[in-house]
Amino acid sequence: MKKALIVGINDYAPIGSGGPDLNGCVNDARDMANTLVICGFNPAKIKILTNQNATRVNILTYLKSMISSSVKGDSLVFYYSGHGTRVANIGSDLELDGMDEAICPHDYASAGVLRDDDFKAVLDKLKAGVNMEIIFDCCHSGTGTRKMDLGLEIDLSLEAARFIPPMLEDEFYLTYACEIESSKNAKKATSLTKALVPVAGLNHTLWAASKDNQVSMEGNISGQIRGYFTYHFCKILRATNGNIIRKTLDKQIAIALAAMGAAQTNQTESIRTEFSQKIFT
Repeated sequence: MKKALIVGINDYAPIGSGGPDLNGCVNDARDMANTLVICGFNPAKIKILTNQNATRVNILTYLKSMISSSVKGDSLVFYYSGHGTRVANIGSDLELDGMDEAICPHDYASAGVLRDDDFKAVLDKLKAGVNMEIIFDCCHSGTGTRKMDLGLEIDLSLEAARFIPPMLEDEFYLTYACEIESSKNAKKATSLTKALVPVAGLNHTLWAASKDNQVSMEGNISGQIRGYFTYHFCKILRATNGNIIRKTLDKQIAIALAAMGAAQTNQTESIRTEFSQKIFT
């Protein structure tokens, strides 16, 4: 069975104007849902959470439910379009262990973000033989963006980065994170290379719209605000009905982003054997 949880957040708390709102994430969620149907997903098995429904507790509740109810042979998708950020990961010894990438639910300001560690705890429950695709169209870091000369009908005045600035304490640690991590030799330098990044023991495939030192962008594509990564991800899946191996999909997305002048490079992580297998299988 194929099941999906799709999250798209334009409207951040408070409801209506006032939060760090975006414009293209609900469009992305709609496109992803329709694309999954074309790829063989039953609409009844696709749960969509947008805006004020995409709270921290709702995202975790539905994600846990989807994973716990799955059985060997199932294919699961968790898709998120919205703001991302980075937060300091303080270990039990109260020392900085590095920076966690995190996504921002609608109510992140009061309920908190969902960080790497939160997802790992849920994904550790994934049963053997269950396929899982995790797709993030958000930012994980705050390096500068550049305006792009895009080969499509783009209104650059509507271009925006999907990034929430870290809190002061996290920003302070982020400034010194590379120095701290290199001195502790705690992190491999994989984020600087274009990559299908093999990660031993990973029980899912992660599709990231940008590397962790980049931002992910949205803009007006032919009259509709869209995330650049999701636009191409869905376009290629629809053209192939999802009948495509992961490394080919990854490469075609990268080529498409480069062709439009996007200042972001997608990154895909999984165990090495998954790269040569078809998505959703």
